[in-house]
Amino acid sequence: MPLKLDLQFFAEEKTEKATPRKRQDEREKGRVAKSQDVNTAIILLFSFMMLAFYGSYMKDHMATLYHQTFTNYIHWEINEQSLMQLINDLFIQLAMIVVPIMLVTFIASVGANLLQIGFLFTTEPLKFDLKKLDPIQGAKRIFSIRALVELLKSLLKILLISIITFFVIWLFKDDMMMLSFKSIHESIAFFGRTTIVMGISAIIALLFLAVLDYMYQKYDFEKNIRMSKQDIKDEHKDIEGDPLIKSKMKEKQREFAMRRMMSEIPTADVVITNPTHFAVALKYDEHKASAPYIIAMGKDDIALKIIEVAKANDIATVENPPLARSLYHSLDIGDIIPEKFYEAIAEVLAYVYQLENRV
Repeated sequence: MPLKLDLQFFAEEKTEKATPRKRQDEREKGRVAKSQDVNTAIILLFSFMMLAFYGSYMKDHMATLYHQTFTNYIHWEINEQSLMQLINDLFIQLAMIVVPIMLVTFIASVGANLLQIGFLFTTEPLKFDLKKLDPIQGAKRIFSIRALVELLKSLLKILLISIITFFVIWLFKDDMMMLSFKSIHESIAFFGRTTIVMGISAIIALLFLAVLDYMYQKYDFEKNIRMSKQDIKDEHKDIEGDPLIKSKMKEKQREFAMRRMMSEIPTADVVITNPTHFAVALKYDEHKASAPYIIAMGKDDIALKIIEVAKANDIATVENPPLARSLYHSLDIGDIIPEKFYEAIAEVLAYVYQLENRV
């Protein structure tokens, strides 16, 4: 008994890599190896790069909007038409400032997902699942190893970004101390450059952490989808079919083929026998074939059954052991008799037709 339990334990232990079908099933459910940090880092990187190249354009449009507001819009008479015109102008100006950033962010988000998991569309994660409301499972997730890793990862990101921010500020501390002697445009430009340097530096560090996180997520995903030997056997049964069911289906198919073959015997012209080991039923129909063809054949018990059905339907049986064996071993049901058997078959049919007074 202990040995049996041990074997059962090892059979159920998930030690095997997931099969392609298991991976596909998990993918269809939306469960893939994915790091959210990769998405965040790539989105921030492209956003800051966009600000670096697009910042002056945004500043000019914001300055123009500010100027128009206090030199033009402030003098408008308030009515329905002017209000609609004001909203329309503000919407266009804000769209010209915000839309390019939003577009780049969207493209970066899609690209980050495609980079990690490729194209995937599934509504499975959106389905309502009562298991997600289970407080016990929720507590397990909160106090799990994965939650601890996420906490340590968050603390590490905060610490790293804090160090980088402090280092950049320390690097530009002298310039900051001199801002009181600079114009407002120079001060804004300085803060813009400092912010971009700070952001790009932090993002490079986040990208490094994101790569590590993706490797961990992939490892954790592979671990969670492992299968036991029994799981693999069950999957193989689902794909190939249960051997017991397959054997029964084959048995049913054989029975059906046997019944169909037996139903053809009453239409045969002759049954050539061994006499008991082999039996081959032949039919000649000039509208279907240019030579006689086999409609039934069998060995041992099946041969006896063929002979029995033939006698019950007054079908002539001719004993010719060499011919019966040759036909059985070289041809199959439905095959037309080849030329090398013409002479022997012709003698048999001539004998049968003579018995039936057909000549």
